[in-house]
Amino acid sequence: MQQPTAKPAEPRHLVIEIPHLRSTLVRALILLVETVVVPSVLLAVLLQFAGLVPALCAVIGWAALVIGARRVLRRDLPGTLLLSTGMLVSRAIVALIMSSAVVYVLQPALGSVLMFLIFVGSAMLGRPITARLARDFVRLPAELFAHRTVNRVFVEVALLWGGSRLIDAGMTIGFLHWGVEAGLLSRGLLSGLLTTLTVAICAGHGWRKLSRVPGLTLRMRWHTAKT
Repeated sequence: MQQPTAKPAEPRHLVIEIPHLRSTLVRALILLVETVVVPSVLLAVLLQFAGLVPALCAVIGWAALVIGARRVLRRDLPGTLLLSTGMLVSRAIVALIMSSAVVYVLQPALGSVLMFLIFVGSAMLGRPITARLARDFVRLPAELFAHRTVNRVFVEVALLWGGSRLIDAGMTIGFLHWGVEAGLLSRGLLSGLLTTLTVAICAGHGWRKLSRVPGLTLRMRWHTAKT
């Protein structure tokens, strides 16, 4: 007697729930003010009225104040804040050793070039780093990455982000030709605006492309989960 053949399993419909964004955006804005805007303003003002050493010391003092105030107020110390303030202090110390404000402004531009190489290189290899980063913010099922269209979206986003970092580096170096103050304006204001615009473009592009993938539904979580 012939045994009935098993029917192939139908592909599972995937639902991707995007986390609540408002609190994330607020935290990102606070982080930008604490680690980019205020240090840049401090350095620009004190360079004019007090000199390089007091200006860089003020930047280091501000970083210590941010961490100390959060500890006293028993607020969270997220890893991104610790990393950003650590990089801020390192930049200021290197600039003090080199006795150059240009070095302080130039370091993040070199970092942007490195980010360009990482993002574009990973996209060219077909293993976009954006796919790995996305898992840090959104819970993604493993079978999602079997979709060729999904992988192509992550490649495109990596190329977009890499191009943005190259523009950021070029913008900083270009503004430095007009002086340190112009370079600080670029880092403290324009770089933040460029990053915000890039995030919006990448998110919109990814949402538009992924929403067209058969068997995949994107859903925005408008309310935070109760703890």
